[in-house]
Amino acid sequence: MLLLFFATFAQSRSNLWRLVQTILGLIFRHPITGASIIPILPDGRIVLIKRRDDGCWALPGGMVDWGEDIPQTVKRELREETGLELVKITRLVGVYSAPDRDPRIHSICILVEAEVQGEMEIQDTLEALEIEAFPPDSLPLGKMSHDHTRQLEDYLNGLTTLA
Repeated sequence: MLLLFFATFAQSRSNLWRLVQTILGLIFRHPITGASIIPILPDGRIVLIKRRDDGCWALPGGMVDWGEDIPQTVKRELREETGLELVKITRLVGVYSAPDRDPRIHSICILVEAEVQGEMEIQDTLEALEIEAFPPDSLPLGKMSHDHTRQLEDYLNGLTTLA
């Protein structure tokens, strides 16, 4: 979490951010792994959050914590960012690994579709400003955070992507 805070803080100052990226690359020497979730409510709507750091709509998700596997990360991130409970992961949609897909750090994102239930309520107010459920034909696919527009388009087109 400290790494993400520092990366987000440093992002606003481009020269400092390039230095931080170089240092992180030397220290870690490997991308960070994370997961994004396409949460599907029982009525078929897709849940998105509006991120606090960039004000854009995004899929819920985050970095895999030490000792977690992807299903545990999906369950935790859903609860933290949306208040929803995971019913089951229904599909692997793709793996996204482009070095510039996340403006903060080189990360590999595993995207899954998941059936969810419960009441939508932001738990982590430091990350999310807003939460909303959209019918699949009314998603705000314009400027989304990270590469989430591509991820949602791949999902809507029925693709399984390795990028």
